Amino acid sequence: MSQSSEVLSGWAQRAANNAGWLVALGAVTLITGFMAVVSPLAAGLGVSVLVGIALAIAGVARTVAVFSAGGFGQGALAFLGGFLAFVAGVIIAARPGLGLEALTLTLGAYLLVDGISGAVLAFHVRPQNGWGWMLFSAGLGVVLGFMLLKDWPLSGQWAIGTLVGINLLSSGASMVAIGSAGRGLAKRVTGS
Repeated sequence: MSQSSEVLSGWAQRAANNAGWLVALGAVTLITGFMAVVSPLAAGLGVSVLVGIALAIAGVARTVAVFSAGGFGQGALAFLGGFLAFVAGVIIAARPGLGLEALTLTLGAYLLVDGISGAVLAFHVRPQNGWGWMLFSAGLGVVLGFMLLKDWPLSGQWAIGTLVGINLLSSGASMVAIGSAGRGLAKRVTGS
């Protein structure tokens, strides 16, 4: 029994040591999320630049992969795909406003299609518990998608940055809560 209490005590000590870092990271994430919600255009442009850079890097990686292709046809397609990804990434990084409009259009279309398919699925499982929540979620997706598409391209100035900010606020709050709970649990286990 003492071995399991030693293991639990060791875990609790590690949780207590790391809880402070988790709370601090959560606080920084909360501040970043608040800044993104307050200035959604700047946050959205930042996201657009990051997506452009990631796409350009992926294009370079895909182009390098051409050298391991099995034949000329596969190599040519991989080169073309990598080249197009690189060019698209450079354009998005260089003109983040254009990238932001494209991201918003894509997000609006995704939410609309996902909401419609979610509603169809909800009606297929209708007698089961929770089908109403599925339908509510699907309806919310349709409404959000329609709102983004209806006001596009103006919705690009606020949508991506606001959604990223909300996500950061939620993540930051959960990190602070988990870190605080871990610290409290560790204190109860170690008795200090």
